[in-house]
Amino acid sequence: MLDSFKTLIYIRISPERLSVRNVKSGEEISEVPELALSAHPKIKILGAGTQARMSALNEGGVVVNPFSHPRSMVSDFTAAEQLLKAFVRRLQGSSIFATSPLVVMHPLGDPAGGFTQVEYRAFREMAHGAGASTVLMWHGQQLTDQQILSREFPVGGEIKE
Repeated sequence: MLDSFKTLIYIRISPERLSVRNVKSGEEISEVPELALSAHPKIKILGAGTQARMSALNEGGVVVNPFSHPRSMVSDFTAAEQLLKAFVRRLQGSSIFATSPLVVMHPLGDPAGGFTQVEYRAFREMAHGAGASTVLMWHGQQLTDQQILSREFPVGGEIKE
């Protein structure tokens, strides 16, 4: 199966933390989900994660958290996609031989009424925009590397392909 050669990435998202983990290697980046953007006229990414605040301070930009909004987990789709892309790139390195990863997206939390179809679609599209070839959406308890590798997800959660 060709999937066995793909990088397998597990992404957990909350307004407080963005964790991106290479399931096969165990390497992980877990930082605040912030993005520093330059001011007008042309918006440019200055820094991501823990580097965002310092980058914004040094270069006169603004810091945004695209996963912080009182009604939805996605407040700025474009910034969220760029933030995911920055984290995935940092995890994979800049090799020209890096394959498009298979991504398991796991939005954390339990909003009243659950996540909407619109939110799930936004997360899926973000992952594709960050380079994923395949995206699985998970809602439930945190997954172990073994559960993801074997694709044997625990009872009580829900996988959305």
